[in-house]
Amino acid sequence: MTGVHRDWRPRLPIAVLISGTGRSLANMIEKIRAGELDCDIRLVISSTPEAKGLMFAEKASIPAAVLRRGDFPSREEYSTAIFDRVRAAGVELVVLAGFLKQLAIPDDFVHRVVNIHPALIPAFCGKGFYGHHVHEAALAYGVKLSGCTVHFVDNEYDHGPVILQVAVPVLDDDTPDTLADRVFAAECEAYPRALQLIAEGRVRVEGRRVRIAAPA
Repeated sequence: MTGVHRDWRPRLPIAVLISGTGRSLANMIEKIRAGELDCDIRLVISSTPEAKGLMFAEKASIPAAVLRRGDFPSREEYSTAIFDRVRAAGVELVVLAGFLKQLAIPDDFVHRVVNIHPALIPAFCGKGFYGHHVHEAALAYGVKLSGCTVHFVDNEYDHGPVILQVAVPVLDDDTPDTLADRVFAAECEAYPRALQLIAEGRVRVEGRRVRIAAPA
């Protein structure tokens, strides 16, 4: 991967975990190439060999692996296999990008796993709230604002400390598809922004609060 980066700031080595289209992965690759994201994607892990996102990893010459949940007897063993691969790749941050399997976070990766959720947590989140289910619920409730949330991952669904949130309007004539498109556009800016803050060492967690330091 190429791009113009500030050579005094080392790139943050990350792994990206996917289960589907890989649109967020593709966006990260483009941001890195454009010199807008100081990350080095060392590894892509997919929960299924059918994930279209694996094509983006292949085109960018990023090592990829498929680890299926059904091949492991428990969530803990599945998670161990994933984090063993992550450690072997020298990864410092795990980035969930449409990864639909729950992980057990090991002690050495507490506050080193991040996710993006297509709503303003704590609204429309938790088990079963993913993809269009989120947008259908937001429309059914009649909210005027939705958006996306970048957060650290813990051992509960959509529960870890919030890094940043971006709100988008919900329009009277929205469908789940149109709302999803608007939220995803926000995700394409919010996720790289949060990753860049982490890469710059500006993110500190204090209990449930995430503090963002001013630029050096």
